[in-house]
Amino acid sequence: MAGEEIEEDKTIPPKKQLFNKKWHEKVLITIAGILFNFLLAIILLFFVGLRVGITPYKPYIASVEPEYEISHSNIRKGDQIIGYNDHNIHSVDQLLLEMTVNNGKNGEFVVKHENGKIEQINIEATLVEENGEMVYKYGFSLENHRRYGILPSLQYAFVKTGSLVEQMILTIKYLIIGKLKLNNLSGPVGIYSVVSSVSQTGLINLIYLTAYICINVGFLNFLPIPAFDGGRLLFLIIEKIRGKKLDPKVENIIHSIGFYLLMLLMIVITYNDIIKLFQK
Repeated sequence: MAGEEIEEDKTIPPKKQLFNKKWHEKVLITIAGILFNFLLAIILLFFVGLRVGITPYKPYIASVEPEYEISHSNIRKGDQIIGYNDHNIHSVDQLLLEMTVNNGKNGEFVVKHENGKIEQINIEATLVEENGEMVYKYGFSLENHRRYGILPSLQYAFVKTGSLVEQMILTIKYLIIGKLKLNNLSGPVGIYSVVSSVSQTGLINLIYLTAYICINVGFLNFLPIPAFDGGRLLFLIIEKIRGKKLDPKVENIIHSIGFYLLMLLMIVITYNDIIKLFQK
């Protein structure tokens, strides 16, 4: 973008270059890409909701399988899961992420029974074979009856976007504290593999995946990291607080360092993606 670099582009009028724009104009330009990522995701999720219907946001037990330990507990159909391993649970997405991070260990569930009583129940996960792989399961399914209509679909688009953003915040938190590893992330190679697989399952799933990627891109770009739009926004906020512009050379150096670190991370993630391809 003209005026984004230190050197002035003599071929473009100064007033049209970014560094000569007013502060609020620079802020709007910086966040425009982020906002349109989320806007596109909301539109796509709205169409997904119209097409396939809306399942409950909160995790309600639909069934309990008799061959698992959970069948001997007080958990029953219709109970709502409101806690898992010392975490308050308020969405299906959050529960699934927490269970994935837990990686098959015994679960401490807090359930709200249909009579309003709240109970804490420990459930041991069982290692079973599923689609040729050994996975841990607790032996319950979640309610998935569907609602249809414009208003439910509109609500779903916003709630789902918020839920996915929350998932990403938790993912970064678990990466920092070590509960998730870098090989849990995917780069361009991994995304290509996922898109290739999802595209074979139907257009709706591909639209949902596109919305998911849009939210990922928008969220990551919003982080206050140099080279991201969030990093540039942070510098604009600092500039506003200081009441004067930062040295553009210093800012450019910081963004360059952030960019090189980002490329290094991309190389590591891409390497992991390629290893995963050969392990399939």
